[in-house]
Amino acid sequence: MTLERAATAAAEQESRQRWLSRLAKVDDAAFDAIWRQLEERLPPHRTLRHPEIGLAMVRGRTGGTGEAFNLGEMTVTRASIRFDSGTIGHGYVAGRKPERAERIALIDALFQENAALANAALPSLEAAIAGKRDDRARKAAATKVDFFTLVRGED
Repeated sequence: MTLERAATAAAEQESRQRWLSRLAKVDDAAFDAIWRQLEERLPPHRTLRHPEIGLAMVRGRTGGTGEAFNLGEMTVTRASIRFDSGTIGHGYVAGRKPERAERIALIDALFQENAALANAALPSLEAAIAGKRDDRARKAAATKVDFFTLVRGED
């Protein structure tokens, strides 16, 4: 594999990771809006892996950078489809959401075949995620308590 081809493959992989992450994290309203726009563009396909619900181990790090440890398990749903053209799409989502995992797989395959669709959809997905993050930060800031230390005089 040439250096140029390897760089292209790495860029495609990074783009795919980005849209799969955004599709899994975005709230239901934003996801449904994207789905309605793309649903009509789906070519004929068949299911490779029907939606399956299982567990995934969540790992953490002490202090954010220290030794890794098993934090616990979470429920994950996955699905895979194949377009008649041969493109395979995979969908993963946290929780018990079989329909959403299958739709993510369909969108993944569609985005692989048409990068322009992915580039058009990503800004709205990222804006929805940023809005959700800002709402959480605003709610957390409202409950913030500032502690201060009083110096006691030793009389």
